[in-house]
Amino acid sequence: MKRVRWGILGSASIAKRAVIPGIKESESGEVVAIASRDLIRARQTADELGIPVAYDSYEELLADDSIDVVYIPLPNHLHKEWTIKAAAAGKHILCEKPLALNAKDAKEMVDACNKAGVLLAEAVMYRYHPRYDVIRDIISSGEIGEIRGIHGTFTFFNPMASLSNFRYKKESGGSLYDVGVYPIHAARMILGEEPKAVTVHSFFSDEHDGVDMMDTGLLEFNNGVALSFDCGMMAAGRNTLEILGTKGRIEVPSAFLTNIDKSDNIFVITMKGRDAIRKEVEVPRVNQYALQADVVSKSILNNTPLPYPAEDAVLNMKVVEACLQSAKERRRIEILEGSND
Repeated sequence: MKRVRWGILGSASIAKRAVIPGIKESESGEVVAIASRDLIRARQTADELGIPVAYDSYEELLADDSIDVVYIPLPNHLHKEWTIKAAAAGKHILCEKPLALNAKDAKEMVDACNKAGVLLAEAVMYRYHPRYDVIRDIISSGEIGEIRGIHGTFTFFNPMASLSNFRYKKESGGSLYDVGVYPIHAARMILGEEPKAVTVHSFFSDEHDGVDMMDTGLLEFNNGVALSFDCGMMAAGRNTLEILGTKGRIEVPSAFLTNIDKSDNIFVITMKGRDAIRKEVEVPRVNQYALQADVVSKSILNNTPLPYPAEDAVLNMKVVEACLQSAKERRRIEILEGSND
């Protein structure tokens, strides 16, 4: 099989510990270069991870004709700039979530990539795990009945990390951007529709440049169905999803982050009744970062559409943007259909 050649724009932690190893494990991709504004850091990362070429500027990597696709793990406020520059250089793009800081910027990124004829994918790795195909099949079969609600969580405790980290900068950080995007996306994916309104209550920390360190929210969908969620960078760690139906419920204990050395490939179905029936469903243990890389690489090789087009990231960003507005203004926000402003 022909292999797609990847370049990495930056040496962020997520790139080094998850995405680059995932690409290297994939069937159809190989990492051929990495760039950093610090050449020593680029070379150290290249040596650690067996990457052949290290560049001391992003521009140099984009000028490398041997590279087919770039992965962008840069801070959130740099996603738009370097996605558009990568598109202009003719590179396909996997950009870390959130794709942009707002829906308008995300739409501009999508338009630039469409104009350049390159693929743009948002790095939302969990959705490629095979358990979600199984879960959606179970829901479609009617086994748990009609969906009445979804609850999602994604929290971790790291408030003492360097305050220079972009997560704790007002221009690009906060919990909704960092982890809230996941339960929001999951509800949209499972229900196959967009929420009509959101209400979010947040803790904004002055110590962390005023970003939202904890959020609790409600997304209103059709037919009285809602997503309730909480996310945060200042709470005990968890990442869970519960889908509640009229006949039963599905619980995913490790909904977004998985460890193939643990039982993170298992989810639980509980059926209601006098004698509740509980069964564990096991799916293959996989590296979802490798699956993500293969999806992007194979779309490039086969010239086929991505299963989740970049426009999905624009829609998710509309919801995140409404959540931030609700938290700041302390009120319910209706999401206007067709608007990216």
